[in-house]
Amino acid sequence: MTTTDPSSRQMRATCPEDLLAFVPVALGFSPTSSVVLLSVEGTRPFHARIDLPGDESDVDDVVGALLRPARKHGISKVVIVVYDDDTAVADETAWSLYEGLTAAGVEVVEVLRVHDGHYFAVLPGRQPEAYRGIAFDVGHHPFAAESVLGGRVTHSSREALAATLARDEGAAAAVAELVAAASPLPAAGFRPLISAHATSRIPLPPDVVARLAVSLAQPELRDEAWRWLSRASAGSCVEFWSDLVRRTPEELVAGPASVLALTAWLAGEGALAWCAVDRARAAEPEHSLADLVAELLMSATSPALWEVITPSAPGSAEGAA
Repeated sequence: MTTTDPSSRQMRATCPEDLLAFVPVALGFSPTSSVVLLSVEGTRPFHARIDLPGDESDVDDVVGALLRPARKHGISKVVIVVYDDDTAVADETAWSLYEGLTAAGVEVVEVLRVHDGHYFAVLPGRQPEAYRGIAFDVGHHPFAAESVLGGRVTHSSREALAATLARDEGAAAAVAELVAAASPLPAAGFRPLISAHATSRIPLPPDVVARLAVSLAQPELRDEAWRWLSRASAGSCVEFWSDLVRRTPEELVAGPASVLALTAWLAGEGALAWCAVDRARAAEPEHSLADLVAELLMSATSPALWEVITPSAPGSAEGAA
Protein backbone atom coordinates (compact mmCIF):
# COMPACT_ATOMS: atom_id res chain seq x y z
CA MET A 1 0.00 0.00 0.00
CA THR A 2 1.23 3.49 -0.86
CA THR A 3 0.37 6.25 1.59
CA THR A 4 1.09 9.95 1.27
CA ASP A 5 0.90 12.92 3.58
CA PRO A 6 -1.50 15.51 2.07
CA SER A 7 -0.08 18.45 4.02
CA SER A 8 2.67 19.15 1.47
CA ARG A 9 0.32 19.50 -1.53
CA GLN A 10 -2.89 21.44 -0.92
CA MET A 11 -5.15 21.60 -3.99
CA ARG A 12 -8.87 22.35 -4.00
CA ALA A 13 -10.97 19.85 -5.95
CA THR A 14 -14.50 20.82 -6.95
CA CYS A 15 -15.42 18.14 -9.51
CA PRO A 16 -14.51 14.54 -10.48
CA GLU A 17 -11.94 15.76 -13.02
CA ASP A 18 -10.14 17.65 -10.25
CA LEU A 19 -10.08 14.56 -8.04
CA LEU A 20 -8.67 12.41 -10.84
CA ALA A 21 -6.02 14.99 -11.67
CA PHE A 22 -5.01 15.17 -8.03
CA VAL A 23 -4.43 11.41 -7.62
CA PRO A 24 -1.18 11.12 -9.68
CA VAL A 25 0.11 14.35 -8.16
CA ALA A 26 -0.48 13.01 -4.66
CA LEU A 27 0.97 9.56 -5.38
CA GLY A 28 3.83 10.57 -7.68
CA PHE A 29 2.68 8.21 -10.45
CA SER A 30 -0.40 7.36 -12.50
CA PRO A 31 -2.06 4.31 -10.92
CA THR A 32 -3.42 1.26 -12.72
CA SER A 33 -5.24 -1.75 -11.26
CA SER A 34 -5.50 0.14 -8.00
CA VAL A 35 -7.81 1.36 -5.28
CA VAL A 36 -7.15 4.93 -4.12
CA LEU A 37 -8.56 6.46 -0.96
CA LEU A 38 -8.40 10.24 -0.58
CA SER A 39 -9.07 11.69 2.86
CA VAL A 40 -11.30 14.75 2.75
CA GLU A 41 -11.67 15.34 6.49
CA GLY A 42 -10.17 13.74 9.58
CA THR A 43 -7.96 14.10 12.61
CA ARG A 44 -4.83 13.01 10.72
CA PRO A 45 -5.66 12.92 6.98
CA PHE A 46 -3.76 10.71 4.55
CA HIS A 47 -4.08 9.43 0.99
CA ALA A 48 -3.55 5.76 0.17
CA ARG A 49 -3.27 3.41 -2.80
CA ILE A 50 -3.39 -0.37 -2.78
CA ASP A 51 -3.30 -2.94 -5.58
CA LEU A 52 -6.70 -4.03 -6.78
CA PRO A 53 -7.26 -7.69 -5.84
CA GLY A 54 -6.94 -10.27 -8.58
CA ASP A 55 -10.07 -12.06 -7.48
CA GLU A 56 -13.35 -11.13 -5.77
CA SER A 57 -12.47 -13.47 -2.90
CA ASP A 58 -9.63 -11.11 -1.92
CA VAL A 59 -11.73 -7.95 -1.79
CA ASP A 60 -12.16 -8.15 2.00
CA ASP A 61 -8.38 -7.97 2.46
CA VAL A 62 -8.23 -4.71 0.52
CA VAL A 63 -11.14 -3.27 2.47
CA GLY A 64 -9.47 -4.19 5.76
CA ALA A 65 -6.12 -2.70 4.71
CA LEU A 66 -7.74 0.67 4.01
CA LEU A 67 -10.31 0.63 6.80
CA ARG A 68 -7.77 0.07 9.59
CA PRO A 69 -5.77 3.30 9.07
CA ALA A 70 -8.97 5.26 8.34
CA ARG A 71 -10.29 4.28 11.77
CA LYS A 72 -6.95 4.76 13.48
CA HIS A 73 -6.50 8.30 12.18
CA GLY A 74 -10.06 9.49 12.73
CA ILE A 75 -10.96 9.97 9.07
CA SER A 76 -14.52 11.30 8.68
CA LYS A 77 -14.88 11.87 4.91
CA VAL A 78 -13.23 10.14 1.94
CA VAL A 79 -13.30 9.76 -1.83
CA ILE A 80 -12.72 6.34 -3.42
CA VAL A 81 -11.30 5.86 -6.92
CA VAL A 82 -10.95 2.38 -8.44
CA TYR A 83 -8.69 1.95 -11.48
CA ASP A 84 -9.33 -1.19 -13.54
CA ASP A 85 -11.06 -2.63 -16.59
CA ASP A 86 -12.40 -5.71 -14.79
CA THR A 87 -15.88 -4.48 -13.95
CA ALA A 88 -16.75 -7.36 -11.61
CA VAL A 89 -13.71 -7.00 -9.32
CA ALA A 90 -13.67 -3.20 -9.58
CA ASP A 91 -17.33 -2.81 -8.72
CA GLU A 92 -17.20 -5.39 -5.93
CA THR A 93 -14.23 -3.59 -4.41
CA ALA A 94 -15.84 -0.17 -4.73
CA TRP A 95 -19.11 -1.24 -3.10
CA SER A 96 -17.46 -3.32 -0.37
CA LEU A 97 -15.20 -0.44 0.57
CA TYR A 98 -18.13 1.96 0.48
CA GLU A 99 -20.16 -0.29 2.78
CA GLY A 100 -17.25 -0.94 5.14
CA LEU A 101 -16.38 2.73 5.52
CA THR A 102 -20.00 3.77 5.89
CA ALA A 103 -20.57 1.15 8.59
CA ALA A 104 -17.51 2.56 10.41
CA GLY A 105 -19.03 6.04 10.39
CA VAL A 106 -16.91 7.40 7.55
CA GLU A 107 -18.81 9.44 4.97
CA VAL A 108 -17.95 8.42 1.40
CA VAL A 109 -18.38 11.61 -0.62
CA GLU A 110 -17.71 10.07 -4.04
CA VAL A 111 -16.88 6.72 -5.64
CA LEU A 112 -15.45 6.64 -9.16
CA ARG A 113 -14.29 3.80 -11.38
CA VAL A 114 -11.66 4.69 -13.98
CA HIS A 115 -10.89 2.83 -17.19
CA ASP A 116 -9.44 3.73 -20.59
CA GLY A 117 -9.43 7.50 -20.09
CA HIS A 118 -13.01 7.59 -18.79
CA TYR A 119 -14.52 7.77 -15.34
CA PHE A 120 -17.76 6.09 -14.34
CA ALA A 121 -20.09 6.99 -11.48
CA VAL A 122 -20.76 4.31 -8.88
CA LEU A 123 -22.98 6.05 -6.36
CA PRO A 124 -26.59 6.90 -7.29
CA GLY A 125 -27.77 10.43 -8.02
CA ARG A 126 -24.98 11.46 -10.41
CA GLN A 127 -25.47 12.93 -13.88
CA PRO A 128 -26.72 10.27 -16.34
CA GLU A 129 -23.72 10.46 -18.68
CA ALA A 130 -21.41 9.62 -15.78
CA TYR A 131 -22.80 6.09 -15.65
CA ARG A 132 -21.95 5.63 -19.35
CA GLY A 133 -18.45 7.04 -18.87
CA ILE A 134 -17.03 10.57 -19.21
CA ALA A 135 -13.68 11.15 -20.94
CA PHE A 136 -11.02 13.09 -19.05
CA ASP A 137 -7.37 14.08 -19.52
CA VAL A 138 -5.33 14.79 -16.40
CA GLY A 139 -2.21 15.65 -18.39
CA HIS A 140 -3.52 19.11 -19.28
CA HIS A 141 -5.18 19.81 -15.96
CA PRO A 142 -3.99 22.85 -13.94
CA PHE A 143 -2.99 20.52 -11.10
CA ALA A 144 -0.48 18.80 -13.40
CA ALA A 145 0.97 22.14 -14.49
CA GLU A 146 1.18 23.33 -10.90
CA SER A 147 2.99 20.13 -9.95
CA VAL A 148 5.55 20.58 -12.73
CA LEU A 149 6.15 24.20 -11.78
CA GLY A 150 6.69 23.07 -8.22
CA GLY A 151 9.42 20.68 -9.35
CA ARG A 152 7.46 17.51 -8.59
CA VAL A 153 7.85 14.66 -11.08
CA THR A 154 4.82 12.46 -11.78
CA HIS A 155 5.80 9.11 -13.28
CA SER A 156 3.76 7.20 -15.83
CA SER A 157 3.41 4.18 -13.53
CA ARG A 158 4.66 2.71 -10.28
CA GLU A 159 7.05 0.57 -12.33
CA ALA A 160 8.52 3.72 -13.87
CA LEU A 161 9.01 5.18 -10.39
CA ALA A 162 10.68 1.98 -9.18
CA ALA A 163 12.97 2.06 -12.21
CA THR A 164 14.50 5.31 -10.92
CA LEU A 165 16.17 3.18 -8.22
CA ALA A 166 17.49 0.50 -10.57
CA ARG A 167 21.17 -0.33 -10.21
CA ASP A 168 23.59 1.59 -12.44
CA GLU A 169 25.69 -1.40 -13.46
CA GLY A 170 28.81 0.55 -14.41
CA ALA A 171 28.80 2.80 -11.33
CA ALA A 172 28.01 -0.12 -9.00
CA ALA A 173 30.86 -2.15 -10.50
CA ALA A 174 33.27 0.72 -9.88
CA VAL A 175 32.18 0.91 -6.24
CA ALA A 176 32.35 -2.88 -5.84
CA GLU A 177 36.06 -2.81 -6.71
CA LEU A 178 36.68 -0.48 -3.75
CA VAL A 179 34.53 -2.18 -1.11
CA ALA A 180 37.14 -4.65 0.15
CA ALA A 181 39.55 -1.84 1.07
CA ALA A 182 36.89 0.58 2.33
CA SER A 183 36.82 1.51 6.01
CA PRO A 184 33.61 2.53 7.80
CA LEU A 185 32.97 6.22 8.35
CA PRO A 186 33.21 7.56 11.92
CA ALA A 187 29.79 8.17 13.45
CA ALA A 188 30.43 11.91 13.68
CA GLY A 189 31.12 12.10 9.95
CA PHE A 190 27.70 11.10 8.65
CA ARG A 191 25.67 14.25 9.14
CA PRO A 192 28.16 16.78 7.68
CA LEU A 193 28.91 14.52 4.71
CA ILE A 194 25.25 13.88 3.87
CA SER A 195 24.16 17.48 4.47
CA ALA A 196 26.95 18.96 2.33
CA HIS A 197 26.39 16.70 -0.66
CA ALA A 198 22.58 16.80 -0.40
CA THR A 199 22.76 20.60 -0.57
CA SER A 200 25.36 20.82 -3.32
CA ARG A 201 23.83 17.91 -5.29
CA ILE A 202 27.36 16.87 -6.28
CA PRO A 203 27.57 13.04 -6.44
CA LEU A 204 29.92 11.35 -4.01
CA PRO A 205 33.13 9.89 -5.46
CA PRO A 206 33.14 6.06 -5.73
CA ASP A 207 35.50 5.55 -2.78
CA VAL A 208 33.19 7.50 -0.44
CA VAL A 209 30.17 5.57 -1.74
CA ALA A 210 32.06 2.38 -0.88
CA ARG A 211 32.78 3.65 2.65
CA LEU A 212 29.14 4.63 3.16
CA ALA A 213 27.89 1.27 1.87
CA VAL A 214 30.20 -0.60 4.24
CA SER A 215 29.18 1.64 7.13
CA LEU A 216 25.46 1.19 6.50
CA ALA A 217 25.79 -2.57 6.85
CA GLN A 218 26.32 -1.92 10.59
CA PRO A 219 23.01 -1.00 12.30
CA GLU A 220 24.58 1.34 14.84
CA LEU A 221 26.31 3.30 12.08
CA ARG A 222 23.36 3.11 9.70
CA ASP A 223 21.19 4.87 12.26
CA GLU A 224 23.63 7.80 12.33
CA ALA A 225 22.52 8.43 8.76
CA TRP A 226 18.93 9.23 9.71
CA ARG A 227 18.50 9.90 13.45
CA TRP A 228 19.13 13.65 12.96
CA LEU A 229 16.67 14.10 10.07
CA SER A 230 13.72 16.47 10.25
CA ARG A 231 10.77 16.95 7.93
CA ALA A 232 12.43 20.14 6.68
CA SER A 233 15.73 18.44 5.84
CA ALA A 234 14.43 15.14 4.49
CA GLY A 235 13.35 16.44 1.08
CA SER A 236 16.83 17.66 0.21
CA CYS A 237 18.31 14.25 1.06
CA VAL A 238 16.04 12.07 -1.11
CA GLU A 239 18.09 12.37 -4.30
CA PHE A 240 21.33 11.88 -2.34
CA TRP A 241 20.13 8.47 -1.12
CA SER A 242 18.55 7.59 -4.46
CA ASP A 243 21.93 8.12 -6.11
CA LEU A 244 23.59 5.87 -3.51
CA VAL A 245 21.02 3.12 -4.09
CA ARG A 246 21.72 3.18 -7.82
CA ARG A 247 25.50 3.01 -7.30
CA THR A 248 25.75 0.47 -4.46
CA PRO A 249 26.56 -3.22 -5.18
CA GLU A 250 23.59 -5.52 -4.59
CA GLU A 251 25.06 -7.26 -1.54
CA LEU A 252 25.22 -3.91 0.31
CA VAL A 253 22.23 -2.03 -1.15
CA ALA A 254 19.81 -2.84 1.72
CA GLY A 255 21.49 -0.22 3.93
CA PRO A 256 21.18 2.83 1.67
CA ALA A 257 17.80 1.64 0.32
CA SER A 258 16.33 1.43 3.82
CA VAL A 259 17.66 4.89 4.74
CA LEU A 260 16.18 6.22 1.49
CA ALA A 261 12.86 4.61 2.43
CA LEU A 262 12.78 6.40 5.78
CA THR A 263 13.92 9.68 4.25
CA ALA A 264 11.31 9.50 1.48
CA TRP A 265 8.55 8.71 3.98
CA LEU A 266 9.60 11.66 6.12
CA ALA A 267 9.58 13.88 3.01
CA GLY A 268 6.02 12.78 2.21
CA GLU A 269 7.06 10.62 -0.76
CA GLY A 270 5.22 7.44 0.22
CA ALA A 271 5.38 5.75 -3.18
CA LEU A 272 9.14 6.20 -3.43
CA ALA A 273 9.49 4.99 0.15
CA TRP A 274 7.71 1.73 -0.77
CA CYS A 275 9.94 1.28 -3.83
CA ALA A 276 12.98 1.70 -1.59
CA VAL A 277 11.57 -0.80 0.93
CA ASP A 278 11.13 -3.29 -1.92
CA ARG A 279 14.71 -2.65 -3.05
CA ALA A 280 16.07 -3.24 0.44
CA ARG A 281 14.01 -6.39 1.02
CA ALA A 282 15.05 -7.85 -2.32
CA ALA A 283 18.63 -7.80 -1.06
CA GLU A 284 17.89 -8.55 2.60
CA PRO A 285 14.32 -9.84 3.20
CA GLU A 286 14.25 -9.23 6.96
CA HIS A 287 16.02 -5.88 7.13
CA SER A 288 14.99 -4.14 10.37
CA LEU A 289 14.88 -0.55 9.11
CA ALA A 290 13.02 -1.54 5.94
CA ASP A 291 10.49 -3.38 8.11
CA LEU A 292 10.08 -0.29 10.30
CA VAL A 293 9.34 1.93 7.32
CA ALA A 294 6.94 -0.66 5.89
CA GLU A 295 4.99 -0.56 9.15
CA LEU A 296 4.89 3.26 9.06
CA LEU A 297 3.52 3.11 5.52
CA MET A 298 0.99 0.32 6.15
CA SER A 299 -0.39 2.15 9.18
CA ALA A 300 -0.51 5.46 7.24
CA THR A 301 1.53 7.09 10.01
CA SER A 302 1.97 10.76 9.21
CA PRO A 303 5.50 12.23 9.00
CA ALA A 304 4.07 15.02 11.16
CA LEU A 305 4.41 12.57 14.07
CA TRP A 306 8.15 12.14 13.54
CA GLU A 307 9.19 14.00 16.68
CA VAL A 308 6.73 11.90 18.68
CA ILE A 309 7.79 8.48 17.43
CA THR A 310 11.55 9.10 17.12
CA PRO A 311 12.39 8.44 20.80
CA SER A 312 11.04 4.87 20.55
CA ALA A 313 12.32 4.16 17.03
CA PRO A 314 15.06 1.56 16.53
CA GLY A 315 18.48 3.10 16.88
CA SER A 316 17.33 5.80 19.30
CA ALA A 317 18.68 6.38 22.79
CA GLU A 318 16.40 3.59 24.01
CA GLY A 319 17.74 0.88 21.76
CA ALA A 320 19.52 -0.08 18.57
CA ALA A 321 17.98 -1.64 15.47
